[in-house]
Amino acid sequence: MAQVDHVIAQRLDSGVPLVAEVARYIISAGGKRLRPVLLLLTCGALGYTGNQRYNLAAVVEFIHTATLLHDDVVDESTLRRGRPTANENFGNPASVLVGDFLYSRAFQMMLSADSMRVMQILADATNVIAEGEVLQLMNMHDASLDEAGYLRVIRSKTAKLFEASARLGPILAGSPPEIETACAQYGQALGTAFQVIDDVLDYDGNSTEMGKNLGDDLREGKATLPLILAMQRGTPEQSRTVREAIETGNVDRLNDIVAIVRDTGALTATRSAAAAEAQRAIDAAMQLPDNAFRTAMVALASQLLDRRT
Repeated sequence: MAQVDHVIAQRLDSGVPLVAEVARYIISAGGKRLRPVLLLLTCGALGYTGNQRYNLAAVVEFIHTATLLHDDVVDESTLRRGRPTANENFGNPASVLVGDFLYSRAFQMMLSADSMRVMQILADATNVIAEGEVLQLMNMHDASLDEAGYLRVIRSKTAKLFEASARLGPILAGSPPEIETACAQYGQALGTAFQVIDDVLDYDGNSTEMGKNLGDDLREGKATLPLILAMQRGTPEQSRTVREAIETGNVDRLNDIVAIVRDTGALTATRSAAAAEAQRAIDAAMQLPDNAFRTAMVALASQLLDRRT
C-alpha cells in the first residue's frame, strides 16, 4: 500500500494547482482503500509480483475517488470521513471537474498495462457505476422500492468496482477463467456486504466514529434495506411513518424511525443479509490457492460484519 500511495502522489501532479489541491484533499482524508487492497490481495494469492499491480491499484482508487467527488455534489453532502466534503470546501464546480480529471487520469494510467482485457474490465465497471448512480437518483424518495431494486443499485454503484478490482489480479497473473470468476464473485459479494453494513450504520452507528451525519440516507430520500425491511415488518402506522420520511426526506422523526428499524428486527435482518454476502465472498475465496493472501481475504470478509465506521 505504501507503493500504491507513492504512485497516487506521483500521478496527482497537474499544471493546474486547484486540480491537485482538491484531489489531494479528498485522497489524504484516508479511507479504507479497500479496492486497492483487493487488487493487491488477489495478485498475492495468485503469485503476481509485477509493478503493474501498484499502478492499477492506484487506478481503481482514482476511479473510486472520482465517484465520491461527484456523489457528494449530487447528494449535497457536507461531511465525509470526519471533515468537510470537497464540495463544501471548494464548491460544486471544482469538485465535479476534479472528479472528471481523476477519471481521465485513471484511463491514462491503465494504458500502461498494455492489456485490452484490463481496459475492458475498468471501462465496463466505470460505465456500470455511472448507471448505478443514475438508477439511485431515479429511486430517490421512492418508498415502493423493494429488496431486488435496492440490490440492483448497490451491485452497480458500489459492488461493481470491488468486483473489477478483484478481477484484475487474476488477469495480471494470467490465471484460468474459473479463478478469474471466483475472484470476481469474491469482490462482488464483499462489495455488497460492505454497502449493506454501511446502510445499517446509518441507523445504528456513531456519527463521530463514522465521520458522517447519521440519517443522511433518509434525508436524501434513499430507501435502503433497513427501511425496506422495516416497512415490510412494521405495523401499518410504523410503515406509514417510514414511508412518509422517505418520500419527503424529512428527518424530524429520525429517532422514531431508528426505533422502528430496531423494534421490527429490520436491523438484525439487514445484518443477516450482509452476513450471507460475506459468506458468499468466503466461499469464492476458498477456490484460490491456500496461502497467507487467501487467509487475509477470508479474514477481511469476516471482519467486515464488525465494522463500525
